[in-house]
Amino acid sequence: MPLEAGLLEILACPACHAPLSDATSADEPELICTGKDCGLAYPVRDGIPVLLVDEARRPA
Repeated sequence: MPLEAGLLEILACPACHAPLSDATSADEPELICTGKDCGLAYPVRDGIPVLLVDEARRPA
């Protein structure tokens, strides 16, 4: 289930405070940091973004 546009507008990366983009796929929903040096991917579990740096996936 995609996140609401209004919610996505106010969410920011907790590490660098850059906006997040919705990169939700059918099997792995996540929010990706748009910061140039950051790029962390935060999981979305049961429709709730988990914005914890310890839970984020590092960019490839």
